[in-house]
Parts: sequence; C-alpha cells; structure tokens
Amino acid sequence: MTTETAVPQDRLKLSEKLGYGVGDMGFNFYWANISAFLLIFYTDVFGISAAAAGTMMLITKIIDAFTDPMMGAIADRTKTRMGKFRPYLLWLALPLAGAGVLTYSTPDLGPGGKLVWAYCTYSLLMLTYTAINIPYSALSGVMTRNSQDRTTLVSFRFIGGFTGGILVTYLTPKLVVLLGQGDETLGWQLTMAVFGIAAALLFLFTFASTKERIQPVSENNSAVLQDLKDLKNNKPWLVLFSLALIIMITITMRASSGTYYFKYYVMRPELVGEFLSSYMFALALGAASTPLMTKFMDKKPLMMLLMSLAGLFSISLFFVPADQIGLIFAINLAIGFVLGPKSPLAFSMYADTADYNEWRTGRRATAMTFSAATFSQKLGGAIASAVIGWLLALIGYVANAEQSAGSQMGILLMVSVIPGLVALLAAFVMRFYHLDEKQLLTIQQELDQRKAAPFVKNEAVGVSE
Repeated sequence: MTTETAVPQDRLKLSEKLGYGVGDMGFNFYWANISAFLLIFYTDVFGISAAAAGTMMLITKIIDAFTDPMMGAIADRTKTRMGKFRPYLLWLALPLAGAGVLTYSTPDLGPGGKLVWAYCTYSLLMLTYTAINIPYSALSGVMTRNSQDRTTLVSFRFIGGFTGGILVTYLTPKLVVLLGQGDETLGWQLTMAVFGIAAALLFLFTFASTKERIQPVSENNSAVLQDLKDLKNNKPWLVLFSLALIIMITITMRASSGTYYFKYYVMRPELVGEFLSSYMFALALGAASTPLMTKFMDKKPLMMLLMSLAGLFSISLFFVPADQIGLIFAINLAIGFVLGPKSPLAFSMYADTADYNEWRTGRRATAMTFSAATFSQKLGGAIASAVIGWLLALIGYVANAEQSAGSQMGILLMVSVIPGLVALLAAFVMRFYHLDEKQLLTIQQELDQRKAAPFVKNEAVGVSE
C-alpha cells in the first residue's frame, strides 16, 4: 500500500498542460482523417462500395469491444520507472505510423482482395491506436486531482486535438495532390507517412513534459472482471459511456457526410477543406472556452444546453439553399463552437468517475475507466460511418458521378437532420448523470483522508444512487 498522496491544491504548470495537449494533436492526425476522409477514400479512391466500406468499419469495432477494456486493464497493471501510462507514447508511436500508411495504401488487388486488405489494415490501425490512446487518455486522470485543473487540462488536450483536426482537414486534400503529383493513391500513402512522423514527434514531447502524480489508495490487484463489474455498477460512468457514443455519431456523421455534401450537393468540392477546417477551428474555440463556461455553470446543465443547441443548429442547415455558402459556413461554425466543449467536459467527468469508483469500492482502475471513452467514441464513429455507407447505397449513390435528386436529399439529411436529432438525444441522456461538483469535492476529501492514514484499513463508502 503506497504512502504517496496527491494534494488537490497543487496546480499544473502551463508547460505541462501544453505538453499534454499536443499529444491529442498527434492522435487527430489519424482520428480526424478517419472521420472526414476514410470513407470517401474507400469509395472514390480505393474502389470498394459504400455499403461494403461502412459495414467493414462497423464490424472491426467488434474487435474493439474486447481490446479497449483489455488495454485498460493492461495499462492499469503496467509498472515501470517511467510510470503506468507514459511509456506507451514511446513504445507505439512508430507502429501506429506504419499502420496508418498501410490503411491508406491501395494495393493492386481484385475487389475481394481489396476488401480483405481494408479489413486487415483498418483493424491493425485501430488496435494500435487503442494501445497508445487509452494510456494517453488515462494520463490526465493521474496528473492532478483538482477538478477545475482537470477541466483546464482536458481543454488543452482538445484544443490540441482540434488544432490537429484543422491541419488535417485543410492540408490533406492539398497534400494528396502535391505529394501524389497526379497519382492519387500515392498521394494518400505519402500524406499519411507525413502525418505519422509528425504524430510520433508530438507523442515524444508529451512523454517528456508530463508527470504521473496520483497513486491509488492501494495497488490494483483485483481481477479484470472485477474492474468491469465495478464499471457496470458505476452509474455516472454508464451515462458518460452512452453520451460519448451518441455524440460521436453526431460528429462523425457531420464530418464524413460533409465531404459528400460539398462535392455532390453544394457542387463546390474545392471548398471541402475550408468547410471542415473552419469547423475544426470552431470546435477548438469552443474547447478553449470550456474552463470559462464551467465557472458559471456546472458540467451537467452545461452539457445539456450545448447539445440542445448543436441539435437545433444542425437541423436548421436542412433549410439553407445550396447556393448560400456564407450562411452554410456560419451555421457550421455555430455547431462547431457549441460542440467544442463536449470533449473536455466529458473527459474531465471520466476522471471524476474514476475518483467515484475508488471511493465506492476502494479500487481505482483509471485506464479501464478511460477505455470506455475510446471504445464508445470509436463505436459511435463506426456506427455513423456504417449508417452513411448503407444510406448512400440505399439512395443510389454512384461515386464520382452526378447524383440523382433522391441521392442529394439523402446526403443533405445526413449532414443536417439526422445528426441534429442524435444531438438532442444526447442532451436527454445527460439528465441521468448525478455526480455534481459538491459531491465530487466530498469524495476527493475522503480519498485524501484515506491516503493520509495509509495504515488504517480503507473501507469503501457507499453512496446514494
């Protein structure tokens, strides 16, 4: 049993917040590419059908149903002189870069061979991503116990993440042309190599500039099944798991369908990069505003308000004519701004639920707790991609051709009404989250009291659900 303590009054230095934040910039060199471009890469460049691509992206997430909690358990039980979570940023940076290049490569194979290649390489990419991203996410839960500092830290994370998204969405179409020199398949491959090297350097910087401070009341010697059982009984965690899945459906559906929207509905494909990158900028601005927002409103009502606004703004896009470019961009920026705070809010609440779990059970499974965020996000993204692929097939979408009126209407619905309704559902789900700031402060004070008396038996304290 450790005698180390974490002092809630300790505040993180700006350099450490920046160091942690740039790590998510590296992750978004992959995630933003997957969300915005992978589906259209598969349909318009790689050469498989929209339905097959969507189904593949969903089926591979079945693997993640096992690997995410498995990786959380492994990370929680990792013991090195460098910490539990930081070492993975060193060990897996280059393997992740290699998997990214393979996923965006187009081998000279038949339709069946290409589909097998897509399944294998995308699964490898997601497995490697999981193995490095879950420890990175859990790192924020052991850097500080101060609730406001956690919100600020995670805000820095998503500012970095959205900045990475801005770079990816703006630069990717241009890099594909520049590096490919007329060969689009080579352009995609080299573009992912550039992003992979850049991400590896950012992961190294995060490793060097961060520190793990919070130690559990006792070492985690419980079985993995016990960790999963603890999470199943952790109601705030269950709400966040559902919330992250629902919100990611909204975000991915808007990002993925946005490329089709501008190419086939607005008929201005040259504006795709600006449309998506300006949206990412608005997301980053919203994320940066989160600490200010939480000073005036608790996390739960703030999340409900923001998701309601995101839903209404998204639905309003349905009524905007295709030639009203300025208004389309304005609504898109508004959606990005109100969606931006959802990520720092949700991830700071994941750290809060790790405290809650330790208080209830005497066991702290930080990485297992954060694995829910990664898994639910990936599952939500996969569901959105699959739905888009299936709907494109249903409405008669034909790659690189003029679309029918029905196909155009389907694309419009996928970028406006459908994700808008999903966002409103997220606002409703948030009603069931009960862990407020007052209760959290009491929990953290009791945890610190237990750590201050390490030789006194720690008995888990139940709470009213």
